[in-house]
Amino acid sequence: MKTVLMVAEKPSLAQSIAKILSRGSMSSHKGLNGACSVHEYTGTFAGQPVCFKMTSVCGHVMTLDFLGKYNKWDKVDPAELFSQAPTEKKEANPKLNMVKFLQVEGRGCDYIVLWLDCDKEGENICFEVLDAVLPVMNKTHSGEKTVFRARFSSITDTDICNAMARLGEPDHNEALSVDARQELDLRIGCAFTRFQTKYFQGKYGDLDSSLISFGPCQTPTLGFCVERHDKIQSFKPETYWVLQAKVNTDKDRSLLLDWDRVRVFDREIAQMFLNLTKQEKEAQVEATSKKEKAKQRPLALNTVEMLRVASSSLGMGPQHAMQTAERLYMQGYISYPRTETTHYPENFDLKGSLRQQASHPYWADTVKRLLAEGINRPRKGHDAGDHPPITPMRSATEAELGGDAWRLYEYITRHFIATVSHDCKYLQSTISFRIGPELFTCSGRTVISPGFTEIMPWQSVPLEESLPTCQRGDTFPVGEVKVLEKQTSPPDYLTEAELITLMEKHGIGTDASIPVHINNICQRNYVTVESGRRLKPTNLGIVLVHGYYKIDAELVLPTIRSAVEKQLNLIAQGKANYRQVLGHTLDVFKRKFHYFVDSIAGMDELMEVSFSPLAATGKPLSRCGKCHRFMKYIQAKPSRLHCSHCDETYTLPQNGTIKLYKELRCPLDDFELVLWSSGSRGKSYPLCPYCYNHPPFRDMKKGMGCNECTHPSCQHSLSLLGIGQCVECESGVLVLDPTSGPKWKVACNKCNVVAHCFENAHRVRVSADTCNVCEAALLDVDFNKAKSPLPGDETQHVGCVFCDPVFQELVELKHAASCHPMHRGGPGRRQGRGRGRARRPPGKPNPRRPKDKMSALAAYFV
Repeated sequence: MKTVLMVAEKPSLAQSIAKILSRGSMSSHKGLNGACSVHEYTGTFAGQPVCFKMTSVCGHVMTLDFLGKYNKWDKVDPAELFSQAPTEKKEANPKLNMVKFLQVEGRGCDYIVLWLDCDKEGENICFEVLDAVLPVMNKTHSGEKTVFRARFSSITDTDICNAMARLGEPDHNEALSVDARQELDLRIGCAFTRFQTKYFQGKYGDLDSSLISFGPCQTPTLGFCVERHDKIQSFKPETYWVLQAKVNTDKDRSLLLDWDRVRVFDREIAQMFLNLTKQEKEAQVEATSKKEKAKQRPLALNTVEMLRVASSSLGMGPQHAMQTAERLYMQGYISYPRTETTHYPENFDLKGSLRQQASHPYWADTVKRLLAEGINRPRKGHDAGDHPPITPMRSATEAELGGDAWRLYEYITRHFIATVSHDCKYLQSTISFRIGPELFTCSGRTVISPGFTEIMPWQSVPLEESLPTCQRGDTFPVGEVKVLEKQTSPPDYLTEAELITLMEKHGIGTDASIPVHINNICQRNYVTVESGRRLKPTNLGIVLVHGYYKIDAELVLPTIRSAVEKQLNLIAQGKANYRQVLGHTLDVFKRKFHYFVDSIAGMDELMEVSFSPLAATGKPLSRCGKCHRFMKYIQAKPSRLHCSHCDETYTLPQNGTIKLYKELRCPLDDFELVLWSSGSRGKSYPLCPYCYNHPPFRDMKKGMGCNECTHPSCQHSLSLLGIGQCVECESGVLVLDPTSGPKWKVACNKCNVVAHCFENAHRVRVSADTCNVCEAALLDVDFNKAKSPLPGDETQHVGCVFCDPVFQELVELKHAASCHPMHRGGPGRRQGRGRGRARRPPGKPNPRRPKDKMSALAAYFV
């Protein structure tokens, strides 16, 4: 029997599709990477009985990156990244071993059906899967088709079965357009980012951003925000005057009239009009009109409109809204959430989708009435040729979804029902009055038929007072005429919804990437999200954009990126050559980069005004080993030490606290050590600022602290404080934290494993001796007499933390991965997430650590 391998984009999606196609009769097991399951069942394919294997990837299998030295900022001129730097496809998440997993599952298979998301990124992932699987599949007879592509828009029985019945082929052109975008963004973004980050962080201490990044889409996105900020700052309010009149319709009611001239900007002229009208006692009706109008139902919902509404009405950021929509799609509640289309195809089952909502407690009455009276055909929108508009695929309740998922689902459902409802109809009444020589108007609206506003009440026509019945020539007593002094007001900062509109209008990003670009400018500290989800640029964001305008406006204007997007779309349509588009675009940006570098002084002038130089920033902390003067600790991101005398800057570990470490010095370079800590229950370790930036030994890398230093005799090094190998990661070693007493800790120097041990011990030292059983380093522990847990009032004990029964009860592991094989039960397992006692499984000896050099020592936690 032949085998068909089927691959979806996410594990949950694979399970849902397999359930539908197998009608529930399938067997499942975890794959070798532990993240993806394999679902197997039998059926027919191409008219023959086969065994189906449905599995998945976890997004992109591969990612594009530079080779070797080109990944090191200090080794390469950023200009080389445009053409000379070779790139390669690497596994996107090496820990998942996705390529090996796909090859294991694909070995011996005869056919492959690709169930990846039906967009450009999905097509790209198709070919990543094929590159891994095709070499290990069974060879076929010449001409026999073995690769198939399933195209679907929702996780429903009908859509999945139809996709399986009409299999096509993956689109290589769309995949190439994604490859082109990835390479352009990598080369252009890295070149500009590396140059400006090194240049400005080497000069200024209060930028408060760990990366001064540039992106072909990210930077124009920031440009829109700063452009609005500049309009606000340059706005000069003007005073104007408005004439306001009131007429009495009866004893208790009056109408407020709007002046037909609207406003004037000269006070004397406004006073003149007031003098002409305030003496009048009556207002005469000049004209009346009544006109029936309609407020159109909305177009079918696409991604951009969903993101706009989520931000402006639901208070959800674009990226969070997109992630929520993707979860709803994976669970089968809505159709595919990435689409530019606002037009339903002629064969779309609108009534079927509507019937799904007929028993919902919130809108059942509206839906039943629509089904009984007949639905209204949705408005003709834009057909982008991708997926149908976002539509609810099955009914759900607030209790079922909860939180933001329910709020987004409710909006999507109400929007869909509104598209097949009738327009809102209302009567617009207008009365024109004359008071002296001046004309005034009042208007009112009365709803005739609420139409779609019944299901979308926030769109309803505002209730207004009904106007009196009158005709031309009627008069009403004037209650009051006065002049109001007002001022023009500046525009407000852009909302996320307004920014999304601008990005769509100018072709910046795609429906899938727009949320990412907005999130990036927030993460980089270029803008902050204020109340009402308004985006206010920071000082850094403003200076960067002004600097780009000063040097080369095209770096920040949307025009050049919009042109690139058009070229990428032509690649996807097979109308442009991949290599030619890539080469031409890189050549344009390479020239811009060289000009930017030559003209950086222009941006630097703006930076000087807004930010402080390194020498004037921070506070004295530790002494430099070269000049023995105090270096300043700069706390703003990225945190670092700066010696103004030597004009040297030393990077430090991020996301923690830094303090002086007992004024101790490194034996290699005489720099004072500092202590980095992630908190009282987390990791901490000392480090030498110089060694951290300039590794002293060949087996060390930049960014290693004393807990990874292989100095053979330094009292702070791995060689003297290391205990045993960490089983949560392949390369980590558990190291005693000598600063943690009396709540002692042993922590892995690579991953986040922390073992809390020997609380209230007076002293803990790593012995030069090793365990006779497992060969791990022994610990010499002195307890306070009053709080000693040792038997017989003893206060000192030397033993193995893994084998010694006395110590085993005193060690508690935290932050360990609960899915690790060594954490699945066992006698030492404690209740509570991610905790367990230190144990060495029987029959599992640890490799020996030589006394003069630290090698890998195994430490097992059960």
